[in-house]
Amino acid sequence: MGIPTVFVRLTGCPLRCQYCDTAYAFSGGSIKPFGEIIDQIKSYQTKYVTITGGEPLAQKNCIALMEQLCDQGFSVSLETSGALDISKVDQRVNKVVDLKTPGSQEEEKNLYENLQFIDQKDEIKFVICDRNDYEWAKGIMDKHQLAVRCEILFSPVADEIKAADLAGWILEDRLAVRFQVQLHKLLWDDGPGR
Repeated sequence: MGIPTVFVRLTGCPLRCQYCDTAYAFSGGSIKPFGEIIDQIKSYQTKYVTITGGEPLAQKNCIALMEQLCDQGFSVSLETSGALDISKVDQRVNKVVDLKTPGSQEEEKNLYENLQFIDQKDEIKFVICDRNDYEWAKGIMDKHQLAVRCEILFSPVADEIKAADLAGWILEDRLAVRFQVQLHKLLWDDGPGR
């Protein structure tokens, strides 16, 4: 967060999280060849690229696109729901896997087998709706020993939980996580298409 980054948003998602703020990415978009996508990314003159969605792994060419971006020297991250297999993702890609909490209403979609493909450069994210989600996330962290495997992110759902409340719980429990807010919303009141 805070580093100039190009976001490539791919269309489609098999999940319907109740707090989704990118439902506009469920459909639409346009098909573009890799060369055109890479040229557009290069025009921003930054080496950081995030592939996101919807659910980017729902697109059959997502993995090949990330490989080509890595080959071109970009620092690539993938933001994924964790509901689809990440085993084929290039090792050079930083994976940010969002484990769905009960408050998302998509908890049953978590593919816990993905955790075996997480390493120190990767991140697990929990989007927290309420205190129940917070306690659930702490339990999942303990059960899978996540804090020793990779960085853990806790992010409050805008308009459902006060960021200060979540930060307070983290501090009170001395939890080994990084607190994360959606910076674009703070800076630009970001909405669809911005």
